[in-house]
Amino acid sequence: MLEKIKETISFVKDKTSFEPEAGIILGTGLGGLVHEIDMLHKLDYEDIPNFPVSTVEGHKGRLIFGMLAGKKVVAMQGRFHYYEGYTMQEVTFPVRVLKYLGIKWLMVSNASGGVNPEYEIGDLMVLNDHINLLPNPLIGRNDDEFGPRFPDMSEPYDHEMVSLALSIARKNNIRAHQGCYVGVTGPTLETPKEYQYFRIIGGDTVGMSTVPEIIVARQMGLPCFAISIITDLGVPGRIVKVTHEDVQEAAGLAEPKMTLIMKELLQKLKC
Repeated sequence: MLEKIKETISFVKDKTSFEPEAGIILGTGLGGLVHEIDMLHKLDYEDIPNFPVSTVEGHKGRLIFGMLAGKKVVAMQGRFHYYEGYTMQEVTFPVRVLKYLGIKWLMVSNASGGVNPEYEIGDLMVLNDHINLLPNPLIGRNDDEFGPRFPDMSEPYDHEMVSLALSIARKNNIRAHQGCYVGVTGPTLETPKEYQYFRIIGGDTVGMSTVPEIIVARQMGLPCFAISIITDLGVPGRIVKVTHEDVQEAAGLAEPKMTLIMKELLQKLKC
């Protein structure tokens, strides 16, 4: 994998000559943040050697390089999922590429279902922990250059960034929570009993991404921040039929709040 990463890095650097400080991964229906970036370069995934290609509606499939909130950023407009048929190593390959491009922080967004009865559609949740019900992306041969065989996960999400994000939300009268995200394979949406199970084991939201990316980032020593937009509810008595289009619509409506928090958070990060 290391040779493939080096090949990809060489291609990207040749095309951009750009050294990003922060990496951003945008989830389903949340690619609009790129319109806030003063774009300097963009690369389609299909043109990048060894990169997977997004196959899900709501994921554009581009790397965007530019300035956001005074920081040099590289944004993934669209991510990859295990349910698309990719291996976990393929799903997380771009995170390793971002690290080798020089990022110092990783910021991730997702659309998720709320299983905490206090949550409402359109709320935001800043992740302070997760439960991984997906295959672990570190299974297999470990390359010591990436990090330790058994990385510590006692702080998967950077405490300082969590605190700053919640403070920004309060200041701007944005309804935001902090809680635990349950990562599942998908692509089916959950049954009522599955929602109940995720709540019982400690989850506040459930989704089909984010956790593998965070695991790989933490192995490589990257401080991480992640935020969910609640696009549907898995709470007894409030469960209704949901389509992928419904999820995209709900995510799009709440995106400006997420964008504001991520921009102000970036401003406060110190190199």
